[in-house]
Amino acid sequence: MAAIEVGRVIVKTAGREALMKAIIVDLVDQNFALISGAGVSPVKRRRCNIKHLRPLDLSISIKRGAKDEDIAKAIDKANIVNEIKTPLKITL
Repeated sequence: MAAIEVGRVIVKTAGREALMKAIIVDLVDQNFALISGAGVSPVKRRRCNIKHLRPLDLSISIKRGAKDEDIAKAIDKANIVNEIKTPLKITL
């Protein structure tokens, strides 16, 4: 399983943005991370409980606390825009 780290692509597992993808921007403490959709995904920049995040195998190279514009450029450079835009699909 992928690690919780800055630049890791995650899926939110709880809340109104559940099943949407975002990027970890900063690690606040052992329980919380700052995440952002960077305008690519509808996820707003906010602090989120790590228990509500599922890391994916995708990651981008960004600095800790990067601005949304820099994150969007890194997503485009890594050519993973479509992977982040599409929400996770589940089958029952």
